[in-house]
Amino acid sequence: MADLPAVEAIKNGSLPDKQTIFFMCDIQEKFRNVALYFNEMITSANKLVETSRILGIPLVVTEQYPKALGHTVNELNIGHAEVFSKTKFSMMIPEVIDSMQRHCNGEAKCVVLFGLEAHICIEQTAIDLRSSGYQVHVVADATVSRSQEDRLLAFERLKQIGCFITTTESVLFKFMMDKNHPKFNEIRPLVKSTTPFTGLSSKM
Repeated sequence: MADLPAVEAIKNGSLPDKQTIFFMCDIQEKFRNVALYFNEMITSANKLVETSRILGIPLVVTEQYPKALGHTVNELNIGHAEVFSKTKFSMMIPEVIDSMQRHCNGEAKCVVLFGLEAHICIEQTAIDLRSSGYQVHVVADATVSRSQEDRLLAFERLKQIGCFITTTESVLFKFMMDKNHPKFNEIRPLVKSTTPFTGLSSKM
């Protein structure tokens, strides 16, 4: 029988590391000069990538039509990730679905989702994940679009379908839960620098 307090905690926004997968969507070279807050987004994305490595949480990475849009930016060390190319806008291609079944003993409940673009690939991925029963945490400071209007309105729609809109630091500390977490000293350097400004707080 499922642990009811744990189930409720997941429904209310907790992130159990043994039941969580990181999804990094299409952070590719050709978006560098067209997406707003791209460099700031990479700073936050790097913290998430490193957290997945330190904690051993699976990281799934997609690249949208890399022949034209290039590969994942060099600033992000995704050597521990599974990387899939796609033409579909949603990350939920058959290869990614198969990967999800291999991870967490097939018991994944939560996805931490970030990348670009918020109103296209992120939104369509979140719709597919929510429709399949996953709790989705969209990391706002690590998720951008070419237009701030598209980005912010996408976050509103994502909330409407039941996603948690969160920040990098919130995600990291949800995994830690306690200063005495055995990996706390490895995670701590990632939060020494504060979340970069990406035009979110001015809209609150």
